[in-house]
Amino acid sequence: MKRLHVHVGVNDLDQSIGFYSTLFGAEPSVVKPDYAKWMLEDPRVNFAISSGNAHKGIEHLGIQVESQDELKDVYGRLKAADRPVLEEGATTCCYAKSEKSWIADPQGVVWEAFFTNGDATVYGDNVDLSAISANAAEATCCAPALPKSDACCEPKQDRPAEASCCG
Repeated sequence: MKRLHVHVGVNDLDQSIGFYSTLFGAEPSVVKPDYAKWMLEDPRVNFAISSGNAHKGIEHLGIQVESQDELKDVYGRLKAADRPVLEEGATTCCYAKSEKSWIADPQGVVWEAFFTNGDATVYGDNVDLSAISANAAEATCCAPALPKSDACCEPKQDRPAEASCCG
């Protein structure tokens, strides 16, 4: 069964832990000096916050799966979405060991698809998100830069050239 993932950058981790714990009616399942995570069943979401990122607010969204078979299915849908996909593979991010790929929607919202297969003692590498999304130009997190696609820059029938995702 899949789970929605939401990662939010915050200014004050302790204050945000208090707010989200009250909002969700649950304490976080993971708390680190710069990170907290709630694995909620209702709604079924992996909700994470971190304070070390320059970008505050929605940092990225994702689909977390519970098996390699589910990951293969979601990867197939990413590839069918007709956008550049970065297959990161095995990585450490957010105090977890995972296999993941990244994609950005036509507006630049960053999505990850991932399968977590273990815990880690470190947050992971800080990677610049600015190449993925104009909304995250100041952010650093786990997401690597997506390759640019010429198709991305071509104007679409319903989108003039000056509104293309490449500038």
